[in-house]
Amino acid sequence: MSRQASKDTAVELAVRRLLHAAGLRYRVEYPVPGLPRRRIDVAFPRAKVAVLIDGCFWHGCPEHATHPKANAEWWRTKLDRNMARDRETTEHLVAAAWTVLRFWEHEDPAEVAAQVLEALHGSR
Repeated sequence: MSRQASKDTAVELAVRRLLHAAGLRYRVEYPVPGLPRRRIDVAFPRAKVAVLIDGCFWHGCPEHATHPKANAEWWRTKLDRNMARDRETTEHLVAAAWTVLRFWEHEDPAEVAAQVLEALHGSR
């Protein structure tokens, strides 16, 4: 598990490159206001737009999530807690007037960047 990337994944880097090429500047691993130890993958603090790119295994993707057979109960509890924490983080940010954009790691980075651009231009 220690070799599993938790930040700067290939998808995150691809999305960030596209956003940067579009002339946008952003914050990486931005702390969630009011929730310690939680981070926003790509944040636009002035516009209050949070971009979160979730891994299929860790966050329970309905298409690609797998369920380990060894120690299955422990893993189910762990992954359920991750999904509950995701919901709590989203609700907290929305309550603080942030626009939250969540994507799966398997989504096309160009489409993700396009949706982020659309959200940012709509918030101005």
